[in-house]
This record gives sequence, C-alpha cells and structure tokens, in this order.
Amino acid sequence: MRKYECLYIIDAELEDEVIQAEVDKYTQLLEKHECDEIKIDAWGKRRLAYEIRKKREGYYVLMEYNGPADFVKELERLMGIDEKVMKYLVTRKEK
Repeated sequence: MRKYECLYIIDAELEDEVIQAEVDKYTQLLEKHECDEIKIDAWGKRRLAYEIRKKREGYYVLMEYNGPADFVKELERLMGIDEKVMKYLVTRKEK
C-alpha cells in the first residue's frame, strides 16, 4: 500500500447537497477498494486561478489515503468521465 493524495475540484454552481453527494461518492469508493487511513479535507468554494469551462469558482476537496497502485487508474478514469468534477490530480506521496 502506498500513500496518495488526490485534489479535485467540483463545479461550485451545483447545490450543496449535490456537492456533498460527490464527496461521499468518492469517499465510499476509497473504502470499497480497501484503502485505509482516509482523510478528507474539504476546502470549500474558492476562486480558480483561471477559467475552467467558463466558470470562475470551484469547490476544492483534498483526499489523502493509503491504497493499492492499480486503484489510481480507476479513480482517474471515474473522475475523468464525471461531469461534476472540473479538474483532478492524483499524486503519490513520498515515504
């Protein structure tokens, strides 16, 4: 198991319940794939450095977890096809 960090931005124009449902969906996905030491840090709505899809604000969420290496591709695939996720970045943390 390796340590990973995933920062993703959800469309801030969505309702609060929808945003929370997205955060819960990815948290449950981590639990389903046997990731442990999960930490979710919701930074909230912030102004973007540049426009993404003609939007100026996004809802930032940082996830830290220990998980299998093959899960990263699945997580990136799911976030890539999710229209509510504007951007994402998964990085491996050093030991």
